[in-house]
Amino acid sequence: MRFLKLIFDFYINSSIHVGLSCYALVRMTQHMFHISFDESIANFAFFGTIVGYNFVKYDALARAKKIEMRKELKAIALFSFCSLLLVVYYFFLLERITQIVAIVFLSITLLYTLPFFPNKKNARNWAGVKIYIVALCWVGVTLVLPVLNAHISITSDFYLKCMQRFILIFVLVLIFEIIDLAHDDPNLQTVPQQIGVKRTKILGYFLLIIFCTLEFFNSNSNVNFQFFLLELLLIFAIAITTAFFLFFANEKRTKYYTSFWAESVPIVWWLLLLIF
Repeated sequence: MRFLKLIFDFYINSSIHVGLSCYALVRMTQHMFHISFDESIANFAFFGTIVGYNFVKYDALARAKKIEMRKELKAIALFSFCSLLLVVYYFFLLERITQIVAIVFLSITLLYTLPFFPNKKNARNWAGVKIYIVALCWVGVTLVLPVLNAHISITSDFYLKCMQRFILIFVLVLIFEIIDLAHDDPNLQTVPQQIGVKRTKILGYFLLIIFCTLEFFNSNSNVNFQFFLLELLLIFAIAITTAFFLFFANEKRTKYYTSFWAESVPIVWWLLLLIF
């Protein structure tokens, strides 16, 4: 049993789970825009997310607290290095425009983590900014990059899906902020710190209603009713699932509530698509 827990903790702590969530959203984008499966962009997003999240989590910790390199951390460091090599490999398989935009989002990630300006904190610690940077990066990696790499025409549906994806990630981050409320620096000015947990949840429910409503403006509703109906059912299913996690979120929940269960929402979305 202890061995299984070690495996599970490594799965979570090495960001494999969040990488799968990113991978799932890329696959959802390919479905939404009728893009044939593109292994290079999906794997680039998967391994890139692992590298990015591990860099964000462990770089600041290592510099600030000089953490001891335990066996698990050594394994995570090695795994992250191997993932980085795969990121570089898949990067050169992408279209040139995709590579350029990917570098832009990489720059945002570095800005989020490293203090570039003298006597200034990194973007992660800028008051009230964190949630917007995270949502923007997820929209970029899971939606913008796959569409660009497939040379899909930019239409109103693209902007609509960007708004929906931003809202979904924004609400999921709200769950994290509620769970971390007791530990977050008050200077971060997270949403729960500014308006309280109850109002944060109300905001999340309101955003999820907008998330569902936007689907009715999808052009597929007038072209392919069966495809639109499937999309609508999946949208409502994932909104209800997210609202469920938001409703039960509180400061007493364990780290697995967010790091596994809440981050499973995109994976559930993709699995529902595969099932139906």
